[in-house]
Amino acid sequence: MVLERGYIQIYTGNGKGKTTASTGIALRMLAAGGKVFLGRFMKSGDSGELSCLSRWDSFSFEHFGGKNFIFGTPKPEDVALAQSGLARAAEVLKGGAYDMVVLDEILNAILFKLIAEDEVLDILPLKAPCTELILTGRNASEALIAKADLVTEMREIKHYYQQGVHSRIGIEE
Repeated sequence: MVLERGYIQIYTGNGKGKTTASTGIALRMLAAGGKVFLGRFMKSGDSGELSCLSRWDSFSFEHFGGKNFIFGTPKPEDVALAQSGLARAAEVLKGGAYDMVVLDEILNAILFKLIAEDEVLDILPLKAPCTELILTGRNASEALIAKADLVTEMREIKHYYQQGVHSRIGIEE
């Protein structure tokens, strides 16, 4: 294991950069010789981050979200994907084989009621002592913030989406 002690980090807020920050740290861990698992809730498909990280043999990832963004009430298949993702995350944390585990958009899965906050709180103690755990997404609760060792809030001040600019390859994708 690379770390003597792993901590719990949260990247939250309405601003851009939560996934990018967590995958940047994952890249740093891989460069240090560590092993990283990334579980993506609420998302599927490829991204620039996954393309880069996937070049490392010591990087593993799984999608726990459907192809379509959830508008309104989630479909039963969205709930099932998130629930199986949470079970898989618990399994990965219990196994202790990874130096870092990133659960991307897990906070949004709570927000959309795909998984319960208590279920996420229940898996935190499963983390091996030397594993760094990173949770991302909007609206981190006070209970999750209290359990974390590092919390960063991304706050949107101005964004070009408001000018009609959509996600761009190499920047948001």
